[in-house]
Amino acid sequence: MANDTNQFGVWQAWQPHEVATFFSTLAVPWWISGGWAIDLFIGVQTRDHDDIDVQFLRRDQQEIRALLDGWDVQEAHPTEQPGGWPFREWEPGAPLRDDVHDIWCRLEKTAPWTIQLMVADSRDDQWLFRRDARVFRPLATIGYRTSDGIPYLAPEIQLLYKSRGLRSKDEADFDSTLPYLDQERRQWLAQALTIVHPGHPWLAQLETCQQ
Repeated sequence: MANDTNQFGVWQAWQPHEVATFFSTLAVPWWISGGWAIDLFIGVQTRDHDDIDVQFLRRDQQEIRALLDGWDVQEAHPTEQPGGWPFREWEPGAPLRDDVHDIWCRLEKTAPWTIQLMVADSRDDQWLFRRDARVFRPLATIGYRTSDGIPYLAPEIQLLYKSRGLRSKDEADFDSTLPYLDQERRQWLAQALTIVHPGHPWLAQLETCQQ
């Protein structure tokens, strides 16, 4: 959503096709994530989006940082500076700390924020759910592409990320996505939720759909 403001500055997020054009030169994988991943899966925009998230693998961090050379790229450290400026600049060539999972990007310090990067962990050929490593999945199966070639995170994985907060937009994304999930996707999400959030309210709805 253009010109959406918050305490850390104005957001003027790029659209998925703009992100795809910018990232097209990368030789490493990346995926549109967040609410836009849900809409790319469904095929229509179901709600407004304040920002746009792009997930990449921690192992590929230097390729990502090199692409953003000249940008203002800020690591989010909200727990270190509660109530203050929760960012530290990600210097070119510097390795990310293991606890960094969220990075805000803009063309320069006076420009609006345009992209939010989400850092995913992996081991060998497996994607790891960072909140609970008992949930993992082959990297080859965590993303898909739209008909015009935009990579996006699998909807069942994105819903797992969204399951913790149960914000109104997360509930809306679940409700929008559920009718489009096939049995395999529903089963995977149900199994993951059972591990990470036993008794989660989405489990009953997933079970009803499978009957």
